[in-house]
Amino acid sequence: MTDFQHGSMDPAFARDAAAIAGNLGDAVGRFAGKTVLLTGAAGFLGSQFVHFFAWLNDSGQLASPCRLIAIDNYLRGIPAWLRAMSDRDDIESHATDIVATKTFPVADFVIHAASVASPTFYRKYPLETMDANVIGLRNLLDHAVALRPESFLFFSSSEIYGDPDPAHIPTPEDYRGFVSCTGPRACYDESKRYGETLCVTFHQVHGTPVKVARPFNNYGPGLSIDDRRVLPDFFRDVLAGRDIALLSDGRATRTFCYISDAITGYLLVLLSTHDGEAFNIGTEAPEISMEDLARAVIRVAGRDLRVTKTVSDDPLYLRDNPQRRCPDLTKTRRLLGYEPRVGLEEGLARMYEYYRPNSGESGGRSSGV
Repeated sequence: MTDFQHGSMDPAFARDAAAIAGNLGDAVGRFAGKTVLLTGAAGFLGSQFVHFFAWLNDSGQLASPCRLIAIDNYLRGIPAWLRAMSDRDDIESHATDIVATKTFPVADFVIHAASVASPTFYRKYPLETMDANVIGLRNLLDHAVALRPESFLFFSSSEIYGDPDPAHIPTPEDYRGFVSCTGPRACYDESKRYGETLCVTFHQVHGTPVKVARPFNNYGPGLSIDDRRVLPDFFRDVLAGRDIALLSDGRATRTFCYISDAITGYLLVLLSTHDGEAFNIGTEAPEISMEDLARAVIRVAGRDLRVTKTVSDDPLYLRDNPQRRCPDLTKTRRLLGYEPRVGLEEGLARMYEYYRPNSGESGGRSSGV
């Protein structure tokens, strides 16, 4: 999917970037003349940050342009949308392995978004997942001690809470979690938990201005339809004209946060003074079952399709799978003024419109969660 053609940005990314800037208001001025180091630039969140900073510079809202240094190992190649930005002076792209690298460019802000986040892929690459979340993070934190950026944002995960008991849903940041350290999801969950320990310890020992964001199920344009998370799988079935096949009983529930709201939250965390703290970023409603989510996707697509249920061939598929996931946003609202704005049906409709021109008909079964 090429998002820059003849100097113009894909409308979906431009719309969301404008919304993020509007949500942040005068705070965007903090980026004027500053350098931002972004890891994981080729991923879903990375693509959103790259498009946002490109749009921000093009919009003329900054007194002077910011500079973005986008790094990734690009194991799957450099995305077409990033290649299309190669002639921009304000964006640099570097193929960098953060696990093997000890030296990074000097930057005012560091956003560490490099991680394998899809369960299908972090189970396939467990060691690589842990290395990025621990060794890569340690390398970046050591770099921050030496070069003292204004702020450092680490992307943790709502997965650090594991499968919360009902008394802790919505789940606040001080909930300690119910997580298996040896199960099929542990490579991701536990490395994110240890990553948070690293961040807090670096703040305590070195005064590193690091903050932690805990995303709750982000979605929207830019999320690869082959990502193998639940919504891309659902849309892949719908676009192929297939019934949506759940590999579960469909009763597990989640909340889903549209990407412009999520990026707004992450930037509020980055620009805050709350060093050494963690913040939930997501939305509390609706907390929707996977079966109802599948029906919502069919509804926004206007297709005459059904939702079916079957069993995965993988005996570990649902092992340690949380039954409910919903954030308590009390702290995030109180300290950051965060407020999600895009409702689920509107966000799903935007995602469908983004996928339609690029759908194709790829195979595979839908996720249960």
